[in-house]
Amino acid sequence: MTDQTRGEAGRMARSRSMIRPGLIIAVFVMILDQASKWWMLEVVGMAHDPRVIEVTSYFNLVMAWNRGVSFSLFWHEAEFMPYVLSAVALGIVGFLLSWLRRADRPFLAVCIGMVIGGAIGNVIDRLRFGAVADFLDFHVLGYHWPAFNVADTGISVGVILIVLDSLFGGGRDHSRPEKDDRDRA
Repeated sequence: MTDQTRGEAGRMARSRSMIRPGLIIAVFVMILDQASKWWMLEVVGMAHDPRVIEVTSYFNLVMAWNRGVSFSLFWHEAEFMPYVLSAVALGIVGFLLSWLRRADRPFLAVCIGMVIGGAIGNVIDRLRFGAVADFLDFHVLGYHWPAFNVADTGISVGVILIVLDSLFGGGRDHSRPEKDDRDRA
């Protein structure tokens, strides 16, 4: 086996090993999201008695049904819209799964897993309810952030960390060739 073949095999094994942590995080985020929504709807009773529950001076629990995507973009009352938005989200999940297969670092795999888990959590809502259940409501000095949920948090934090990682971190330094690149020269 040549050094080049050994290097490629090592990279493939590392990327395969990153699938597991990414998928574990995705399942964790999805379960945490669905459990928190179940708790809000059934235990707190927001499904039958929507109301505002003041937790602190800057945080409430509310019941909001988002029929669009982030900040209710693409909101539409058409009966087919939850299926369209779910199909788009599943397409993005497919892209993210292929990216996860190529991930070679645990941090990136975890970030991608957070986005996958959040997207799937919201798809489950769209297919069950026709909308996404949002209930976390933060406000400061009269400014309200739109209500959101655990899935939205997973998506947002995952995307922010991926962007920060691509700007400041973890990828290989393309200004210096890897060992395999020097061997070929």
